[in-house]
Amino acid sequence: MASYRQELVTDNLYFEETPFEQLMQTRIIEVLMVCSNYDRFILEKDGRIEEQLFQEYVSLALRYPPRFTFAATVDEAFELLESKSFDLVITMLHVDGIHARDFATHLAQHHVDKPIVVLTRFLRDRSLEHEGDAPHLQHVFHWLGNPNILLAIVKLLEDAMNIEHDVKVVGVQTIILVEDSVRYYSSFLPIFYRILFEQARASMREGLNEHRQTLRMRGRPKILLATTYEQALDLYERYQENLLGVISDISYRRSGQVDHRAGLVLCRHMRNRDPELPILLQSSHPEHAADAETFRAAFIYKHSKTLLNELRTFIRKNFGFGDFVFVKPDTHEPIDRAGNLVDLQHKIQAVPAASLEYHARNIHFSTWLKARALYTLANIFRQQLVDDFDDIESVR
Repeated sequence: MASYRQELVTDNLYFEETPFEQLMQTRIIEVLMVCSNYDRFILEKDGRIEEQLFQEYVSLALRYPPRFTFAATVDEAFELLESKSFDLVITMLHVDGIHARDFATHLAQHHVDKPIVVLTRFLRDRSLEHEGDAPHLQHVFHWLGNPNILLAIVKLLEDAMNIEHDVKVVGVQTIILVEDSVRYYSSFLPIFYRILFEQARASMREGLNEHRQTLRMRGRPKILLATTYEQALDLYERYQENLLGVISDISYRRSGQVDHRAGLVLCRHMRNRDPELPILLQSSHPEHAADAETFRAAFIYKHSKTLLNELRTFIRKNFGFGDFVFVKPDTHEPIDRAGNLVDLQHKIQAVPAASLEYHARNIHFSTWLKARALYTLANIFRQQLVDDFDDIESVR
């Protein structure tokens, strides 16, 4: 029975071509930036935004960098919107004496479904503190003085535009970030995307020509941002079968009110569904570290001087990026590692049976392969259960 099942799964999946060319069909190319001449000067003090962003795309081996058109007033912005098609509108918090909330409302009345986000150099204005304050705005971001945040804005919106199709067609993986602080998610997202693109570029060189490498980059994991408990729960319920992991704050809005334990409630729900899902909780209150340990989640103190480095380390270690690390099941002590597919092929033949069984039962091989957009191969590993074989050596 086991051998029959193995042949059946292999026949169905192994030679199936992943349709990467069908992924990421919706892109943001034309961007309208609405800001005063002074704000434009501040934003471009180190060089033109378009050139800075182009260099960022080149460094990460990305194609199709967006083109920016500037409008200094709201009237000029609407004139441009009437004469040219834009995929995204980015506005500063106040332009020409008009608040971004009012501009977005007016824009929605004339240009339905036109995504609009706010970019602010200051975080003191509390007028957009809550999601309901500006229903026509997708997000608010903090300008950190470099073009990385612009890349993150574009990619976050592109991920949201393509997620339904790409998950259904190929099974593209997702990462959920739950964070309501503009300051923090504006810091986190550029790091997330740089790690994703660097990982994709490194892992997708294996046995591929340049064209296939470029196509497979489209299969990288997508990042989904939630700012409330309800948004996070909805994303989890929809994409839990295609989820690499979750990074969540602990205090944010739940049922319309700030709940200082919302992240713990979400963590409990996810942990009951998936005992092995990588979860990272973060908080400004170090006492929550004990709560995270209760749910077998990692914890990061938000005011740590090494916050961003700790975040980077967690992502690479737990979301299938970097080497595949074989560990002892009881102590999780590393015993071997594989840096690529060839290494993995050889190491599987040599690691102790207990370690092999631990990783196979917890679908770690499938997770590692999916992080590299090797979906067909990952599906074989996921469907071949340990109990389908006579013994662990048959699994090997």
